[in-house]
Amino acid sequence: MSKEITSRAQDYSQWYNDIVIKADLADYSAVRGCMVIKPYGFSLWENMRDALDKMFKDTGHVNAYFPLFVPKSLFEAEEKNAEGFAKECAVVTHYRLKTDPDNKGKLIVDPEAKLEEELVVRPTSEAIIWNTYKTWIQSYRDLPILVNQWANVVRWEMRTRLFLRTAEFLWQEGHTAHATKNEAVDEAKQMLEVYADFVENFMAVPVIKGVKTPNERFAGAEDTYCIEAMMQDGKALQAGTSHFLGQNFAKAFDVKFSDKENKLDYVWATSWGVSTRLIGALVMAHSDDEGLVLPPKIAPLQVVIVPIFKGDEQKALIDAKVTEITTALKAKNIRVKYDDNDNARPGWKFAEHEKKGVPVRLAIGVRDMENNVVEVARRDTREKSTQSLDGIADYVEHLLAEIQQSIFNRAKDFRDAHITKVDSWDEFVKTLDEKTGFVSAHWDGTSETEDKIKELTKATIRCIPLNNLQEEGKCILTGKPSTQRVIFARAY
Repeated sequence: MSKEITSRAQDYSQWYNDIVIKADLADYSAVRGCMVIKPYGFSLWENMRDALDKMFKDTGHVNAYFPLFVPKSLFEAEEKNAEGFAKECAVVTHYRLKTDPDNKGKLIVDPEAKLEEELVVRPTSEAIIWNTYKTWIQSYRDLPILVNQWANVVRWEMRTRLFLRTAEFLWQEGHTAHATKNEAVDEAKQMLEVYADFVENFMAVPVIKGVKTPNERFAGAEDTYCIEAMMQDGKALQAGTSHFLGQNFAKAFDVKFSDKENKLDYVWATSWGVSTRLIGALVMAHSDDEGLVLPPKIAPLQVVIVPIFKGDEQKALIDAKVTEITTALKAKNIRVKYDDNDNARPGWKFAEHEKKGVPVRLAIGVRDMENNVVEVARRDTREKSTQSLDGIADYVEHLLAEIQQSIFNRAKDFRDAHITKVDSWDEFVKTLDEKTGFVSAHWDGTSETEDKIKELTKATIRCIPLNNLQEEGKCILTGKPSTQRVIFARAY
């Protein structure tokens, strides 16, 4: 175990923080609750963003950008949404500073520069976007609108953790407008599938697709669809949400259209989003006590090559061979780095790239070249092997695919082993306290029971799984009849 990284068994929370810092993903900033995303962490986000962006565009969506500031009157228009985010809002009240007349070295807010209307720094963009859509939509011919934006948002969290919960974070938010309810529901479900596809096939994190209870759904939505992932400590992390907003925002902003019969109706809406929180999920789902473990599809570097040599003559021979290898790897669109920095020894480089989760490491020396071989180390299992240099690019290409699948399989096996069915309150509490993970149990469907369970155990209903098996049962708390199990867990 790296001396720099606390073990998971010793302190899981500190282990997470250590990895984020030591693997160069992020740093703390001068602004309380905000973070600096470092180049390595941002490269990881770029790879995630680019994959998602392609998936959005493949399903007919286009990108746009809307203002960071939302007039308070617009923010208040949809009451449930406003109430849901009110406690997290940062508000701009003035637009100018001036020199303090009593202290020339200080700046103070200019009281004469008070805004006529206060501006909310966007915690989410439904208000500003639907106010805009009102001018874009008149007829059914203007629909659907399938818009996404990549942006930052501000939610003034009091208790923050890097990536998982920060006062400012990066995300994407889709906002679509439709002529019919069915179209909007289909859109919300389609985007849930896109998220599930991305998280499972790119991030290698298995998810449960479901719908939120009324207590847990997005403020202003009629239904919230979600994907829930399990971290290595057994806690749940909401990895993405897609909301069917009904006509709530259209009514709040008076967005109507004339249909094919020339009748006026309110537009139907969805919104959906994922954020840099997914980087936190990635860390907690796969990493070990040595550092990051990254799925090859989104790793900033997929392969690193480390030379082992004595003197310039040996280095020159290795450089020539590595040029051949990197050219072959790049021809397969494999992200590769030749780490020939002579300021660090090979052992230090091995540990550093292991800590950063590079999926494959190649080590090559002159003797290896004489034998036409290279040492190959895979990060996920930490296994090493000696491979022929002939066809090494093909070997690495197949190995990366194998690692991607292996990381997913390991996470899925862990998740499946930590889902427990219970049928009584005692079993429920015991499982939460002793085994951790997801608990599959019956619930009577009332908000009162859901609130009571949360109060007693700090566990929430993460979702009602889609295509859930219907079965008769009794609520674990009240004993009242139930027709299906739901997923409970303690969560981030």
